[in-house]
Amino acid sequence: MNSINTAASSDPLTITQRTQIKRLPQRGNYDRALIHQILDEALICQVGFVVDGQPFVIPTAYGRVGDYLYIHGSPASRMLRTLKAGVEVCVTVTLLDGLVLARSAFHHSMNYRSVVIFGKATLVEAASEKLEALKAFTDHVMPGRWAEVRPPNPQELAGTLVLSLPLEEASAKVRTGPPKDDDADYALPVWAGELPLHQTTLQPIPDPQLRPDIELPASVAHYLRNRAPGTPAEETENNGG
Repeated sequence: MNSINTAASSDPLTITQRTQIKRLPQRGNYDRALIHQILDEALICQVGFVVDGQPFVIPTAYGRVGDYLYIHGSPASRMLRTLKAGVEVCVTVTLLDGLVLARSAFHHSMNYRSVVIFGKATLVEAASEKLEALKAFTDHVMPGRWAEVRPPNPQELAGTLVLSLPLEEASAKVRTGPPKDDDADYALPVWAGELPLHQTTLQPIPDPQLRPDIELPASVAHYLRNRAPGTPAEETENNGG
């Protein structure tokens, strides 16, 4: 089985026939560090695979450690049982950064960062690697959360299937900037520009069964996914982020 390697290099990935960006290739990027950055910021991936000629695309959470992406779930999961058998898989992740509003309907677009990964998943069997992968899942969703909660017990660990997908055949695609209108349309009396989008959090809602003496933990109090660029950290914390 693969051992977890936390040292991820920043060299570009080898371009393959499957990962080469053919549509608007100038938006393609094969830099390992950028691919890792996008994966670390997103929360959900879409896992595509085929069973008996029927395609499926399943959304799921994930975690990354070094050059490996980890997904997990119940051993009864059809997706995990299929992937464990060594079928080809395509995993995608997308971050939507803004709406691009052009002067013509044709040139409307979106600013985004996306990653597509191809490969075959491998079953993680070593208990130590499974634990590190589960820690990666937990801290990916909420950095620092693993240290605040009870770790999985042996029964829970045995009842969790973990798969590893190497980040060897992957590419990123990114669009940034304003709309690109036809030259003749720039004189039109139509507003054009970008509408940035930002994922934010709201005030935490305690579990109704939470003991009243338990305070908001550091992982939640310092959660910064809702901090817009330029927002001081202390302002985010004061707003319950």
